[in-house]
Amino acid sequence: MSVSPDPFPASRAPLQLLLFVDHRSSSWEQASLIQGRLQALKARYPFAFDIVDVAEQPYVAEHFRLIATPALVKVHPHPRQTLTGMDLAQQLDAWWERWQEAIHDSLDSPENNQPMDMMPTDGSPSSLATAAEVIRLSDEVFRLGREKAELRELLRFKDRAIEIVAHDLRNPLAAASMAIETLEASYRPNTIQAAQMTDSLRERLLMQARSQIRAIDRLIANLLEVSQGEGQEADIQPQSVDLKALCHAVIDTFSSRISLKHQTLETDIPQDLPVVYADPDRIRQVISNLLDNAVKYTPDGGTIHVAALHRTTQNVQVSICDSGPGIPDSQRSSIFKERFRLQRDQRSEGYGIGLAACQRAIRAHYGQIWVDERPGGGSCFHFTLPVYQKLGYKPSAL
Repeated sequence: MSVSPDPFPASRAPLQLLLFVDHRSSSWEQASLIQGRLQALKARYPFAFDIVDVAEQPYVAEHFRLIATPALVKVHPHPRQTLTGMDLAQQLDAWWERWQEAIHDSLDSPENNQPMDMMPTDGSPSSLATAAEVIRLSDEVFRLGREKAELRELLRFKDRAIEIVAHDLRNPLAAASMAIETLEASYRPNTIQAAQMTDSLRERLLMQARSQIRAIDRLIANLLEVSQGEGQEADIQPQSVDLKALCHAVIDTFSSRISLKHQTLETDIPQDLPVVYADPDRIRQVISNLLDNAVKYTPDGGTIHVAALHRTTQNVQVSICDSGPGIPDSQRSSIFKERFRLQRDQRSEGYGIGLAACQRAIRAHYGQIWVDERPGGGSCFHFTLPVYQKLGYKPSAL
């Protein structure tokens, strides 16, 4: 919608105006008033006038750095001027004579005494489509550049992850293989291994093999989780889950590691803990990751505490606490980010995806996960899960 009196097309008019409006009826009322005033003035002075709907051409509004509509912008002659408010027709009347004087002064000036078709047209109505396209393409180039940088970082991370996985898998694979080979040899008749193998030793070897295989499974599960991308939600298959039994099952898998470090494990898991609505495999992964960190960071002879409580009628809270070095206050909000690692861990094994995987899994259950300081030193990780209820229960976002 435009008014452009002859004989001056938009690109040659000495006065060029743009009116920016939005979807509100008041904006279009202002547009009608401005058009009415300009129709009355067009016989006296040549000008070009366009109406820009910011919803249809947001890049043009961004180009002129507008913060409110309706807005009337004088784009030529320079300097550019913007009028805003609900009294634009009155402001137009007040500025009209001064704009005409500025045009005459500009045309009379030797420095600006140039043919009309050579007048600056930056931002003129005739170039709106070009300006909008240039801004859109600039924004697209910026977005693509950012995505390129993110992809490069992801590729570097995956290269590093492959190196770490190859290293991390080697130890549990070797331990599990050794335990299985020893067990295999014990069943061969007339061998030293068979003669020396006791039921107690056989049970310890089986436990060692199971523990190492579960460590491998956790590593693979975390890698599969992070491969989905940071913005993807975890895919879960919720059902009724006996959280008490699940906690004890996971704890049992860590018993040999805890014994080797002479750590003390304290549990507070009530017998009447309610059934939760969750994906058992995902929650097993979460508890395993948190307990693995607790064992890793708790020094030899330290204490680990695992607790669960019925916090509300709708939620159960699980807490896993260690007596390790703790996490600085300034970094507690960052430890759940993909590939984030504390400064103290930069030279140690790991690649910073375990806690991110935990957060993604808990959020998929409409739960919360956080960390705070343990009294006396160390860290406490907490997460919540919805209580299972019959009759088509669906948890609500917290």
